[in-house]
Amino acid sequence: MIPNQTISRRIALKGLGTALALPLLDAMLPRLAVAGTATAAKAAPPPLRMAFTYVPNGVFVPDWTPATEGAGFALTPTLEPLKAVKDDVMVLTGLTCDKARAHGDGGGDHARAMYAFLTGKQPLKTYGADIRAGISVDQLVAQTVGDATRFPSLEIGCEPGRQSGNCDSGYSCAYSSTISWRTESTPVPKEVSPKLVFERLFGNGNAQESAAARAKRELYRKSVLDLVRDDARELQGTLGAADKRKVDEYFTAVRELEVRIEKAQERQQEPPKVPELALPPGVPKEYADHLKLMSDLLVLAFQTDSTRVATYVFANDGSNRPYPFLGVSEGHHDCSHHQGDPKKHAKLKLINKFHVGQFAYLLERLKAIPEGNGTLLDHCMIVYGSAIADGNRHNHEDLPILLAGRGNGTLAPGRHVRYPRETPLTNLYLALMERVGLKLSSFGDSNGRLNNLKV
Repeated sequence: MIPNQTISRRIALKGLGTALALPLLDAMLPRLAVAGTATAAKAAPPPLRMAFTYVPNGVFVPDWTPATEGAGFALTPTLEPLKAVKDDVMVLTGLTCDKARAHGDGGGDHARAMYAFLTGKQPLKTYGADIRAGISVDQLVAQTVGDATRFPSLEIGCEPGRQSGNCDSGYSCAYSSTISWRTESTPVPKEVSPKLVFERLFGNGNAQESAAARAKRELYRKSVLDLVRDDARELQGTLGAADKRKVDEYFTAVRELEVRIEKAQERQQEPPKVPELALPPGVPKEYADHLKLMSDLLVLAFQTDSTRVATYVFANDGSNRPYPFLGVSEGHHDCSHHQGDPKKHAKLKLINKFHVGQFAYLLERLKAIPEGNGTLLDHCMIVYGSAIADGNRHNHEDLPILLAGRGNGTLAPGRHVRYPRETPLTNLYLALMERVGLKLSSFGDSNGRLNNLKV
């Protein structure tokens, strides 16, 4: 190939058991003949990505909701970590997840919240094999755009869960630990090990060869980059200066992520004594490190166009994880049942602000990556929130919902938008699905598309 020749967007550098996808390069853009001039590059629209991030147990509402609407709103104490990306985020107030309510089924708000967040359906109350409700929005989108990428969707999280047993007042554990559902009875479990997510993203799909590659890499302590060295050298000879710099920066990010995963494994000790939480091999000891690693992996997955749809669960609903690094030794769920106690309020606010800070980290990483005429974040639609508002009341209206990114110019962030009470959360999903080419008349309990997402 000659320098600056157009290359396929689906190209990957290959080696033993490894397929390293590449970020969007200038050399991947179509080159069209322009009358009276030499050939010129014309940028195709970057792919539009969609992710749904979930936090459990609601929030301390007074410290969440901005006092004013529109672009001039002031960040509340809980939202303060978003300062650097405020212009890339919308705060959406007034949305409701009605199917997380009991509707005669009694207790189980946490299981219903986790399940209904992306389905808009009420799960059948059972802890047997007859789990049933509906398909989630991410999987509907994956059916539409998934053929364009190596992986139709990516499901990650930082707290494992079970797919059977009774976890919440007669609801299956599958409901309380899974937000992604391929069919009404098929949960899509999340992966919580950064190492396994990394190997999935950079494996070549051949299980035996990938196992051989892992064994070789661990034996000789080789980087995934070492395994694609020959392909990488050939590729560099075909690129212009700007693309060479972009590839070098990408390789550096991949290697830094490898090193962090390796160090997390080396430092792993006995898992902390957290109620009902078992940490599988490869999970960092510190929760904050775990969240950052998973965020970085999600960024790489989007940057390389390995997938365009993802779900990311910070912790399962009902999680009673303590936050000792914040000075909170009590479990999160216990703090959320504050009963008006100012001391529990203070601890809950610390947890809420920490979660928003981790979301801000993800957005800042996406915003730091140039792509096309903008940034990777400009070409994303990232939902953040919970299907419980106040954990003490277990209410499911006026939810804490954020929408980040510009959706390839189809969203106008940097605003607080208030909707009428009882507006279905699924109205938002209908509007987002339309932006990726999936036009449905309804979804879950929707009653129309959410408006005012672009001014």
